[in-house]
Amino acid sequence: MFKNNVGSADRVIRAILGIVLVAVFFMQPDLAWKWVVLFVGLILLFTSVMSTCFIYTVLGKSTNKSTDA
Repeated sequence: MFKNNVGSADRVIRAILGIVLVAVFFMQPDLAWKWVVLFVGLILLFTSVMSTCFIYTVLGKSTNKSTDA
């Protein structure tokens, strides 16, 4: 369905950042940007799990070495 355009290193970085941002959401209850942090963290986790990034697709970029795009 979606073209895999996120490479292994990119996936790991996205997953780690996503987990950290979701953790910040729960650990900082009075943070002003709390919901933005959660939203960005969940997007990073989603793109890591699915191995596809909409922004990469729009820009025609790929960090996945197994594809030619």
